[in-house]
Amino acid sequence: MMNQEATTEKGTVRAVERALDVLLCFRAKDDLGLTEISKMVGLHKSTVHRLLATLETRGFVRREQGDRYRIGWSILELTTGIYRSGDFSTVVFPEMTALRDRIGETVSLYVRTGYERIRIQAVEGIHAVRRVANIGLRFPLYVGASGKVLLAYCEEPLLARMEEEGLLPDNIDRIDFEHQLEDIRHCGHAVTFEERETGAAAVAAPILNRHNQVTAALSVSGPVDRFNEANLKLFIEACVESAKLISKGFPF
Repeated sequence: MMNQEATTEKGTVRAVERALDVLLCFRAKDDLGLTEISKMVGLHKSTVHRLLATLETRGFVRREQGDRYRIGWSILELTTGIYRSGDFSTVVFPEMTALRDRIGETVSLYVRTGYERIRIQAVEGIHAVRRVANIGLRFPLYVGASGKVLLAYCEEPLLARMEEEGLLPDNIDRIDFEHQLEDIRHCGHAVTFEERETGAAAVAAPILNRHNQVTAALSVSGPVDRFNEANLKLFIEACVESAKLISKGFPF
């Protein structure tokens, strides 16, 4: 029987939550010390040390010299399960690469996790000056083409909940933002210029499952000067076309 004190008010296991919080620290940095992790998760060093020791025995972290730690190989073993699907490897990767080859710009694949989006795959552009797309990075949903696509096609009242929880910046007008999302649903894509990063532009289109529910967002991004009127039409058409092809062949 599980000890009553070992659970939180939400019914989750506190020790597991703490261990996962420790693992999530490595999103920010590859190599972390015990003191750093302790400060990041807000726990005493002795508690963090025990959590790390447990994670180390299961291969989820590796201990380096002194009290330095890195992500262990067990994480890699888990993530490979994501890519075992034949459809994922034979449809998504080649189609993303084909899209990159067609337009020359960086192509990324995003999914929603809570109130954020996370980049789960990317194929970098062919130009010397290009968007560098690191896999695993998280961004807010309310900014950027991919985030807006994921919000626009989400069946949940996410925008309302984000506003209730104070997650929308003060400079965002709720009514105007809803109109933006409505426009995205109407035209089937989103375009943004320098919203998240100065000098960068992006186009994104939804990847839908067989029930017409959004599963991911496919995006094309690059320097804003290459997203001129002549190129933008091609970028939009190519991104939307690839997203539709992936939607047809991806068994979500």
